[in-house]
Amino acid sequence: MDHRSPRTSELLSALVTAHSADRIELGELVHALRNRAFGLTILLFGIPNCLPMPPGIPVICGVILCLVGVQMAMGRDELWLPGWLAARSFSRDLLERIIGRALPWVQRFEAYSRPRQVLFTGPTARRVIGLLVVVLGLELMLPIPIFGNLPPGVAVCILGLGLVERDGAFIIAGIVATLISLGVMGFLSWLLFQGALAIF
Repeated sequence: MDHRSPRTSELLSALVTAHSADRIELGELVHALRNRAFGLTILLFGIPNCLPMPPGIPVICGVILCLVGVQMAMGRDELWLPGWLAARSFSRDLLERIIGRALPWVQRFEAYSRPRQVLFTGPTARRVIGLLVVVLGLELMLPIPIFGNLPPGVAVCILGLGLVERDGAFIIAGIVATLISLGVMGFLSWLLFQGALAIF
């Protein structure tokens, strides 16, 4: 079979088993992702936005995704984090919870994913994807209540999985999901604006 080895689900599972400390620094996590750091970081910080998470998590994810997207758009080969961000840590339990909830869905996607449509996985395409990730990261930082972070979160996850698996079809689906996310977020923002006008 033409699948990449190891698969995305195996890499995510390895992230949990590779860290035994109670807290994990972002810099350590990115270093562990090695040559798939861009795709896996995008996927990893997209997943929490598709799950029930404490307030503030989408903003943190949005900042990190913007940083990753800018570096992709610049054509960087290695992911760099500023010292203050690399030193930030989170609990191992949180990582286990996020990955544990996400693995069944990732494995379902993997059943249909394979390297294809290489035009959408090349260097030029990666720059465009980087710009889309920046846009989605900015969307995640918007104060849209309830399910406001879900549309960009889903789009980010599809793009991340497509990058890791080098699957152009998934990347195309991620681009479509990004456009849908922009429409949904624009509509929700308009509703909030109209509500604010009605109050004041």
